[in-house]
Amino acid sequence: MNPAFSVVFLTTLIGVGQGLFLALYTGEVYALFKVLPAQDSQYFYAQGSLIALVFLALGLLASFFHLGHPERAWRAAARWRTSWLSREVIVLPAFMGTVFLYGLAHYFGWNAPAIAVSENLTLNLTVLIGLVGTVLCFALFICTGMIYACLKFLQEWHSPLTIVNFVLLGGASGFTFATAFSMAAAPGLVNFFGLWAIAITMLALLSRSASLIRNARLKSKSTLQTAIGVRHTKVVQKSMGFMGGSFNTREFFHGLAPKLLRALKWIFLLLVFPLPVLFLTLGLGQASFVSLLLAFAFQYGGLLIERWFFFAQANHPQNLYYQTVG
Repeated sequence: MNPAFSVVFLTTLIGVGQGLFLALYTGEVYALFKVLPAQDSQYFYAQGSLIALVFLALGLLASFFHLGHPERAWRAAARWRTSWLSREVIVLPAFMGTVFLYGLAHYFGWNAPAIAVSENLTLNLTVLIGLVGTVLCFALFICTGMIYACLKFLQEWHSPLTIVNFVLLGGASGFTFATAFSMAAAPGLVNFFGLWAIAITMLALLSRSASLIRNARLKSKSTLQTAIGVRHTKVVQKSMGFMGGSFNTREFFHGLAPKLLRALKWIFLLLVFPLPVLFLTLGLGQASFVSLLLAFAFQYGGLLIERWFFFAQANHPQNLYYQTVG
């Protein structure tokens, strides 16, 4: 496929926003059980929610560049019964609204007890809002991943690993950013977020490697015979029927040489996984904000390449017919 940069930025930016929100809420839940020290709501949780909201808004903005008629964007939600894209269009604003309410509740100190679980445990309003946000966050991960995983004719995408990778890569980038953010806003949580970021990054390496190995072993279910509906035992393409490009040749094939595609794979593997882990380790050991920020910068830069590669690696069956200019 020919990746659209608008979708590359959409999926990576909202992934960071989702992961950052999960990091913030995880910290609050741990503090609720006295595992972590409580943090200042206005300074840490409210500002963190605002940053997460900025990432989500930037991702939403990037998606508009993928629309031929942005003024008709509202129609994308009309097919929610059958379309994962429509479900994503509904869940994303709902999640953004919940993140906004979560940050707002922390900023104004709306922490009144809401539900008494036991004598020693009471859930306040921010915890309940965060719980709703967590459900919507994972629903958004599933909707985004299923847009691609549900396409049976694109074998590289049609796998549960697609959804797993969206969740883990978004979580890794969000927790990595949360580590750098906590160095400035909540030093008591730096090691907590940093260790989680390393763990999720390593899990993401395993799942992404599994998908790469799986895709390398795939055998196409389509042939030249099935592509054109001819059952002859020997079919050789000499020309696609025209000398110039078309919608088919532009939208369904990236046009890069196989060697360059392989090089991009190793580049994103380096940037997304070992380098962030290295800089996270250095940052935690030396209490270095710069190292932690570099960990996120390398990881997000690598994620842009990884997501581009994810789209480019999908081999549309129509490329069997349009593989030769002639």
